Amino acid sequence: MNIKNQIRVALLAVAAMIGSASVTSCSDEPDSEHFYTFTGEMLSDYLANRPNYSMFKEVVERANLMDLLASYGKYTCFLPSDSAMEVYLKERGLSSLSQLSDADCDTIARTHLVANMYSTFEMSQDRLPTANLLGRYLATSVDTMTAEIMLEGLSHIIYALKDDSVENGIVQPVDMVIEKSNSYVADILRDNPNISIFYNALVATNVRDEILPVEDAEYRQNYLNGKYKKYYYKSHTWNEVGWAPATKKYGFTAFVEPDSLYRAKFQEYGISTANGDLRALYDLACKIYDKVYPADVNAPGHSFDNLTDSVNPLKRFIQYHIMTRYVPGTSDLTALVCPETKEAFGFDTRLINPIDWYMTLLPRTMIKVEQLTMNKDEKGNDCRGADAAYLNRHFINRRYAAPEYNFRGALVDNVVEKEYNHDALNGHYFYVDDLVVFSYDVQNIVQNQRIRMDFSTVFPEIMTNDMRLKGNYTVDDPAGTPDDTNDPKNGKNYYFPLGYLDGVTFNPSCYLVMRRPHCNFWSWQGDEWNLFGDYDMTFRIPPVPYSGEWQLRLGYCAIETRGVMQAYYGDDPQRMVPQGIPVDMTRFLNSEFYMGDRYVIDESLGDYKKKSDEEKAEEQKLLKNLGVYRDGRSMYHFDPNGGKNYFLGNERTHRKIICQTYIDATKDHYVRFRVASDGKQGNNNEFMLDFFEMVPKSVYGVDSDGEMEDDL
Repeated sequence: MNIKNQIRVALLAVAAMIGSASVTSCSDEPDSEHFYTFTGEMLSDYLANRPNYSMFKEVVERANLMDLLASYGKYTCFLPSDSAMEVYLKERGLSSLSQLSDADCDTIARTHLVANMYSTFEMSQDRLPTANLLGRYLATSVDTMTAEIMLEGLSHIIYALKDDSVENGIVQPVDMVIEKSNSYVADILRDNPNISIFYNALVATNVRDEILPVEDAEYRQNYLNGKYKKYYYKSHTWNEVGWAPATKKYGFTAFVEPDSLYRAKFQEYGISTANGDLRALYDLACKIYDKVYPADVNAPGHSFDNLTDSVNPLKRFIQYHIMTRYVPGTSDLTALVCPETKEAFGFDTRLINPIDWYMTLLPRTMIKVEQLTMNKDEKGNDCRGADAAYLNRHFINRRYAAPEYNFRGALVDNVVEKEYNHDALNGHYFYVDDLVVFSYDVQNIVQNQRIRMDFSTVFPEIMTNDMRLKGNYTVDDPAGTPDDTNDPKNGKNYYFPLGYLDGVTFNPSCYLVMRRPHCNFWSWQGDEWNLFGDYDMTFRIPPVPYSGEWQLRLGYCAIETRGVMQAYYGDDPQRMVPQGIPVDMTRFLNSEFYMGDRYVIDESLGDYKKKSDEEKAEEQKLLKNLGVYRDGRSMYHFDPNGGKNYFLGNERTHRKIICQTYIDATKDHYVRFRVASDGKQGNNNEFMLDFFEMVPKSVYGVDSDGEMEDDL
């Protein structure tokens, strides 16, 4: 089903092409060449010197933000005129600004201010890359009639006045006051009549109650009361400081089929709507989920009279549509694109599409999100299938392995509607153009592959609380004393108090730190996680799609300043079984423990490409017998001024096999990392977690036939 008209799709395709050449950096640093000449005014002066913005000036003053706009920094001000403010007041039955409370003024002012500079040229995505001063992201789209930029689907940037620069920012005059919904995600789903079938099923199955949480108020109060002090540490050669997150918010992201798509699917599957759409959707869910959960077909909870039961197919259908994290725009569904490389952070998109895996409300299931970036595979074959027109767009549960298999999946719509809000306090929803289901094919074919996850995506709290890939990755912090101000110039490193991350426990004598991204680090996607002290950490691993033999791997970078760790595995966190010998994170692949003098590959991959397939397979089998794999050939770090260094060709970066075992997909499973260093080795027993892999036997077992697992 086509859920947008032809002209809108064509226009947005053009915008996407522009965006591919001007995507916003993970450090949120726009290209200065697109800015106008500065005038010598500050934002505060701009407001004071123009009488037609006097009402917004008063709002800013009552919000006590005028001093901020008089200081040096980087701001974008979406500026409503007095006439726009008057319309806003009239629509609320007010006659003057005096009838607004100071809290109202604070909300209005902070909604229109963003702590970074953005010209209209850089608004090609479906949201601004930086949140406003309320911590909310402003949706952006293109008006199909005028080609002007719209905010939240309604407020236009006035073309004739756009991109007006001042010393500390850029002004974007708008034709109406911008408002962000203070509703919950369940409420904005309810308010859209075009998705009534999905919403009615959400209510009937009681899944609506699962998406109501907004924030852990107790954690926030503890933070405000100063419970969580700064943590000073040393990682490799950097003296750094870590902050506890300021919030612990809960978030949800739904992928929703419009009613028109459901009705088309009812016809396709031969399902009658004589007993109503809800019954028809239940019947559709049965056709899909009875093949996945055959043992539950005769259970009492399976029937239409028990829609709230955990085994009910309609409940499972709805739960699988909802991720347990907040994603404000399509650009956030996979790693952010960096302007220096024009690629998702750390992905060589000539070799592999950017992919992320996210848990859903359906217990022990994940959604695979893939950004379609590749034109040709290494042999010159088209690897996009029928989706060539959707380059750089995102798909749910796509897998293209022509000619053997092509599962298109569901295309995620990146258009912001005028009529209905898609963004709420605790979540967001996207339209999709096909069913999002954990079907038999998705379980056994689409997701029957190596699952690679950066640790910043393993834990939903990181994305929900806006910590993924934040900070200026192009520069390192100064040597010596770290910047421990409340707003460090290059961004924050975070540590996580016990209980902050769901499914994670550790002893109180250790610290779990997430270091901000650096493009020059031997860390996939730039960031890395460190454990310090006498650590003993257990975390619930992400779910695998089906029961069977799986291999679990830890990706990391070996460094002289790190320590030794013992890994454990099991389905009971109180009864874990040690796996192999301890992992010494000071051992490189060219050490005698591994390959020694046989390690000859360089970071340009030149020597690797000269090897025959047989030689590559022989080396991989040798390394596997030693319990390690090289890192993937598609993974690299880069110099912001040019040049890539590939992980596969570096002696420090590799993947350690934690265990190879049968995993029951109906149960939770855990991995434990316990310090095994002698004393305080290196930087306080520093232990690195970069990324995590879960690999089915269909992938890792090929070497028994003399082949090799793909090296991507």
